[in-house]
Amino acid sequence: MKVEIYDALMRHQASRRDVLRGTASAAALLGVSSALAGIPGMAFAADDVRAQILQIPGVGKGSPTDADWQKVGQLCLGPTKTNVKQGEFAGVELTFMGLNNQNLHNFLFRGFLKPWEAYTGAKINWIDLAQADYNARLQQSIATGTVDFDILEMGAPFEGDTAGRGLLDEMPDWVGKQIESDDLVSYLKPPVGTWGGKTYRVTIDGDCHTFAYRKDYFGEGSISGMAKPPKTWQEINEVSKKLIGKKDPLTGQPAYGYLDPLKGWGGFGFYFIENRATAYTKYPGDPAWLFDPENMKPLVNNPGWVQAIQDVLDLIAAKAYPADQINADPGTTAFSQFLAGTGSMLMWWGDVGSSARTSDTSVVGDVVGFGINRGSDRVYNRKSGQWENKYNEAPNMAYLGWGIYVTKRVSSDEKKRKAAWSAAAHLGGKDLSLWTSAYPSGFQPYRQSNFNYDEWEKAGYDRAYIQDYLGSNADSYNHPNAAIEPRIPGIFQYYSVAEDELAKGYAGKYKSAQETADAIAAAWEKITDQIGRDNQLKLYRTSLGL
Repeated sequence: MKVEIYDALMRHQASRRDVLRGTASAAALLGVSSALAGIPGMAFAADDVRAQILQIPGVGKGSPTDADWQKVGQLCLGPTKTNVKQGEFAGVELTFMGLNNQNLHNFLFRGFLKPWEAYTGAKINWIDLAQADYNARLQQSIATGTVDFDILEMGAPFEGDTAGRGLLDEMPDWVGKQIESDDLVSYLKPPVGTWGGKTYRVTIDGDCHTFAYRKDYFGEGSISGMAKPPKTWQEINEVSKKLIGKKDPLTGQPAYGYLDPLKGWGGFGFYFIENRATAYTKYPGDPAWLFDPENMKPLVNNPGWVQAIQDVLDLIAAKAYPADQINADPGTTAFSQFLAGTGSMLMWWGDVGSSARTSDTSVVGDVVGFGINRGSDRVYNRKSGQWENKYNEAPNMAYLGWGIYVTKRVSSDEKKRKAAWSAAAHLGGKDLSLWTSAYPSGFQPYRQSNFNYDEWEKAGYDRAYIQDYLGSNADSYNHPNAAIEPRIPGIFQYYSVAEDELAKGYAGKYKSAQETADAIAAAWEKITDQIGRDNQLKLYRTSLGL
């Protein structure tokens, strides 16, 4: 994205929210220092930075703007100043590669880092990627040896492709202290972020999929006929069919049940069929649900996975989805459909919870509820080869959270290396994480300190909502049967080809769910053989703790 386009979007965004607030847009763009001075009761030197940033802009005050991101970045500079002198990185230029989804991710990073740039003297150049383009761009850089970025926004599943190939710079000890890495939730602590005993990652996100639903669809006298939201995928499928032909109680438009994304998303869309499949196939006590840990044979075509695909095919045949759902990717289902009032149930990353209450485009903030991934009333036991008629649930720890990584490009230049790690540490700071958890950012709670209900209430959230939203995240992180994906080389090659085959299945190009699943399994076998089965198996077993 060109800088002038970004600046124009930021001007538009600020003006749009200023109309909602009844203030002049010029006041929002006066600059970081004057903007901070204009916040009632907020002196920059005040002790409680966390309380201050949660009032920027405040829940119910409209979507945050670039001016807000800069204010937050400025207020969170304290830890940087303990390790970096003013102007220390003058003359340093860094290239940062990350996402631009829904005007989040890199958009926020720009704002957060502008005060950092002003203080340190460094300059950052940006490579902005759509979610669907991310995997291909990263894999191209790895395959051709043309890594052209110093700082990288990346998820832990790619650590096998990057750290495993020696492309990343090891984190200095001072960074771990600055970001207070001990505050991370347990499942994001090592081995996540490490490879070969070395640490490479500044975590900035939690990433588990949670269940969001419309409370006005359920309850006494509701259009679903259900007193409570579905507990299982079987109930989700049933109620999705029952809602066909009914009217949405909030919008008056056609009512819909569960929103499956049927279009690929650069490999990331595969997580959404996983949500169904983990409930059917992630057997308690067995960590393996993608591959057989004895021989690396795919499990994706076993009866549990086939049932997940069949669920979707049945809903397509019943015409239970909105029109043209075949072209709806996960970004569409969350932001263009669910938050905008279309559909009643969704599995997505947890930040839908903060966006529901703090985004200008959301109309469901007062009627949305949360929970962990839905369960199943039966589970497939891969070891016995039989279905067992017992309730099973397995939250999907999809993507293990975004992190900030520094590449080997800076390793030989100590000044540039320190600058890159300082920028990463600023984005992964403890206080900044509270703001990104509470407001639209593309990220969700990932630190133990993010679960202080009192702080969220001070931002303007009501207690019941926060207990529901944060509880869905915490219950997923701490679930004894959580489905944790392996950090192995090529993981997104597997996911991307699976999306391609699923698309064919959804379009009717395969005769059955089983045939679709078999096509995925065959493609996965080829990838494993290309990468090297013996080494893949070794790394896979290690990732499972076997």
